[in-house]
Amino acid sequence: MISSAATRASRALLGSASRRSMSTAAEHKPKIDLYGIHARYANAAYIAASKASILDKVETELLAIRKTAAESPKFGDYLKNPTIARDKKAAAMKEMLEEKMSPVTVNLMTALAGNARLSETDKVVGAYLELMKANRGEVEATITSAEPLTKAQADAVTAAMKGQVAEGKKVVLSTTVDPSILGGLQVQIGDQFLDLSVSGKIASMSRNLV
Repeated sequence: MISSAATRASRALLGSASRRSMSTAAEHKPKIDLYGIHARYANAAYIAASKASILDKVETELLAIRKTAAESPKFGDYLKNPTIARDKKAAAMKEMLEEKMSPVTVNLMTALAGNARLSETDKVVGAYLELMKANRGEVEATITSAEPLTKAQADAVTAAMKGQVAEGKKVVLSTTVDPSILGGLQVQIGDQFLDLSVSGKIASMSRNLV
């Protein structure tokens, strides 16, 4: 049986999400559409945080929860443990977070607990982060090189990428090193992939020789 606290939290989050087309002003809606159960929780939290003007605060809190779950085996195992009753988990989440975090984050975690979905916290946080990136107009780009890029090289790549995204969008660059590409670069911008690596050129040449 889900506790009354968990039930109220679930209604506050999920109820508002399911009725947002009628009860939520357009300015509070996420700027992208995400689907699935994780997105349902994230969307509800985003709308509640937007109404309270604490979008960034909730993002920081959720990142802290995810970091704690990753670094603390005890906390991480607790979130994933299916043998603990829902009402006990909901009460524990409320007691643990109520005086430390915003009501939006407390309601989200309590709702997850009350619906036996605390094990999916990481995915819900990930969905919320996607909504926040869209809100800030951020486009993720990943550069893979055979050797670490210098700051000057990374800045030059970022500047070049700005011309590849829509006006007003911000390129958020991350870099990885993979010696197996031999040289050149592999570029991922959103869902677009460009292989300018030596290994990629060799593979292309091999295919053409077949």
